[in-house]
Amino acid sequence: MTERVTMEQVAREAGVSLMTVSRVVNDRDGVSQATRERVQAIIERLGYRPSDIARGLVTRRTATIGLVVPDVANPFFSEVARGVEHVAYEAGYNVFLCNTEEDTQRELGVLRSLEEKRVDGIVLCSSRLEEEQLEKALVRYPAAVLVNRRLGHDRIGVVLIEDEEGGRVATEHLLRAGHRAIGFLAGPPTSFSGQRRVAGFCVTLGTASLHCNSDWIRHCSPTVEGGHKVAHELLDAYPYLTALACYNDLVAVGALQACVELGRVVPDDTAVVGFDDIPLAALVTPSLTTCHIPRYELGAQAMRLLLDQINDVPSECMEVVLQPKLVVRASAP
Repeated sequence: MTERVTMEQVAREAGVSLMTVSRVVNDRDGVSQATRERVQAIIERLGYRPSDIARGLVTRRTATIGLVVPDVANPFFSEVARGVEHVAYEAGYNVFLCNTEEDTQRELGVLRSLEEKRVDGIVLCSSRLEEEQLEKALVRYPAAVLVNRRLGHDRIGVVLIEDEEGGRVATEHLLRAGHRAIGFLAGPPTSFSGQRRVAGFCVTLGTASLHCNSDWIRHCSPTVEGGHKVAHELLDAYPYLTALACYNDLVAVGALQACVELGRVVPDDTAVVGFDDIPLAALVTPSLTTCHIPRYELGAQAMRLLLDQINDVPSECMEVVLQPKLVVRASAP
């Protein structure tokens, strides 16, 4: 195995001090142009690569950020991660991707671990922690941005989808199609997004002089399995429901499966609307009516906000809100 070239070797070869090599490596003043060029040439010839740990001791930065998601298998978060990683890469940052499996204790453990790794900042997606726990954990970081969660703290950036608007446009679409008995598969009870989508659903029903029946709103795991189980239970209990609005597209696909098992034709017997517009939504049969979310932009905007914090760039905007857009397909024409 080839031994790692050290800064001492570079200094010895160039006939300069360690301090001079350090100034060249870290692009500091105090070195003549001729000396700088000679040292840089020797660095290239020897193949010296600065230690991130050593550089971090000088700059007090690690050039790393943490990205925490509740379910790495969900295509929604893979696209958010792509947006974060692209912007981070362009800025010279590496990303630690951590998965919490929708488990609050695991989320707390991940946040402690990333803090110990001295990441320069953190992007936390769809946190399931209680507000007090969440604020206590995030203020320990030099920079932090929340995705799909609002927290009233002026040092913590926020990137959100206008979830209440999404709940409204999905419900209005079903009402225009003549549906009056609409169930809602609301995702995890701890989901900020889910709470806002349900709020949009209920307000829209009220505007149409319809009662928002709490018995028709069921929480579920934000997965195909969760949607399948709860849709089956809801339609068994209330077979006169003619439509289901769903927390996300995975839940909606589970609802489609439940309808098939119950002999209900979609959309003739039961219309189904999802949320997110992941690639699967256009591929299932029938294709899924859903609210499109700009997932890549959600991640990219979060990383840009984080970089502004890390670099102490003055910003008048610590909150970015993106709009959902209804995409009509065969499951709810």
